[in-house]
Parts: sequence; C-alpha cells; structure tokens
Amino acid sequence: MKLKTGIGYQSYAEMMEKNIFYIDKTLFLRDWWEYADKVTLITRPRRFGKTLNMNTVECFFSIKYANRGDLFEGKSIWEEKSPDGGYAYRKLQGKYPVIFMSFADVKPTNNAGMTALEEMKAIVKQIIANEYKKYREIMASDLFSDDDRAHFASVNRDMD
Repeated sequence: MKLKTGIGYQSYAEMMEKNIFYIDKTLFLRDWWEYADKVTLITRPRRFGKTLNMNTVECFFSIKYANRGDLFEGKSIWEEKSPDGGYAYRKLQGKYPVIFMSFADVKPTNNAGMTALEEMKAIVKQIIANEYKKYREIMASDLFSDDDRAHFASVNRDMD
C-alpha cells in the first residue's frame, strides 16, 4: 500500500490506519520505559510532535489498544529484542491503564465574551471533565466511598 503524506496528525493510530508517512520514533517508548524517571518533561518547539509522541505512548501501553500490535508492526519498538533474544516490548503493548489528555487545542478564540485566560481555564476544565466522564462507571465499585463519589462528581466544567 502506498504511503500518503499528511500534516497536523496528533493520533498515532489514525496515522497507521490511514497509512500516513511516519518517521519512526517508537524507540522513545523503550528509552522512556527504561529510564524509569519519576517525571518526564518534554520540551520542544511548537509543531514538533509532542502530542503525537504522547499519543504514541498511549497507543502502545493502554489497555484501550490491547491486541493492537498491528499498529506497531514494522516499527523499531516492535523489533527491539531483549537480552534473551525475545521481544520484551511486545509483551507490554496494551497492558496498562493510561489516562491521556492533550492541551494542544487550548487556545483562546476571544469569541466567548471572556478574557483569554478565562476562556483557556474553561477549555481546560472541559477537557478534564470529559476525561472524568470516560471513567464514571468505575464509581459504581464498592472500592469507593460516598465522599469519593461526591468528589468525582464535582469535577465538571463549572468547578473552581
């Protein structure tokens, strides 16, 4: 299948599914995993692929993408061998709960009758509230108290 070129993609899975040209940076996954830092700070200029790299992390590790090794076939991380000759990283694909939020689109439009700061705060609150909504079914678990449920419910676009 012929590769296509495209700009502006922030979804690794979408790029692989649409056969969009991708410069293989998947060994970042190995490096990040092996360094085991408490905090990873990624600073790069605008339009340098930060969101795409973070989305690649989500696609690789998240249980949401379990059994989607096809997204990584032919990429460096998929071919990376462990000292025993096996493919250690293939075993990590799709095995972890991952929460991924991008703030790449937090840009004021100045159309909402708010200051730029107020508008940006509102957008960030909405992004966080949307992420919470994705996991609301977990609150039915007996592992959570009524206080936990109330706190969880308080996360919405109108929160402080």
